[in-house]
Amino acid sequence: MKSIKAVANKAAGNKAVVQVISPKAVMSPKAEDPAIASLIRELLVRLGEDAERDGLRRTPERVDKALKFLTSGYRMDIAKIVNGALYDVKYDEMVVVKDIEFFSLCEHHMLPFYGKMHVAYLPESKVIGLSKIPRIVDAFARRLQIQERLTQQVAQTIQEIIKPVGVGVICEARHFCMMMRGVEKQHSGAMTSAMLGAFRDRKETRDEFLALVNHRGNGF
Repeated sequence: MKSIKAVANKAAGNKAVVQVISPKAVMSPKAEDPAIASLIRELLVRLGEDAERDGLRRTPERVDKALKFLTSGYRMDIAKIVNGALYDVKYDEMVVVKDIEFFSLCEHHMLPFYGKMHVAYLPESKVIGLSKIPRIVDAFARRLQIQERLTQQVAQTIQEIIKPVGVGVICEARHFCMMMRGVEKQHSGAMTSAMLGAFRDRKETRDEFLALVNHRGNGF
């Protein structure tokens, strides 16, 4: 299974180019690094703290475990996540999984950003187990990320796995790097989208997707 990354290629007239690369080539740090806790302990000291006081004595180990969990997507295998949950079904209407909650770390400041993702596809001949879509979102969210890349990676992965008529992904997020520091705008959010196949080519398909995402039914 390969993963996809969109890169800007200046040599190609500043057009966005989709580059297919193996998962191991995309940001793959070591799975286990016992030095992380010692680095956190040193960081506490450099910040002027007493790393041996009661509240901080076990903090380096806690941060070590937290960072390994928050970046566990590097070690996730998309093929194992899908686990063969692809089914031949005669169904040609839109499938939407919306309000998928995610948490990620901004790669610029290593501060959290979080929000919801809405994923839709138009089946060609196969559908995927619904629970696999949130798992795919988590696999790419639990890394050092930017929202634009995260959105594109989810869309391209769904496209590659299912080979549908089209894929649409909308991501809504709030970024702590904008809320806690810098411009300090607590009520600002960011929205990104990735539209592939029919979702890019057909306005009516995009409109249906947006209507389904914005619809709020009773208890749903």
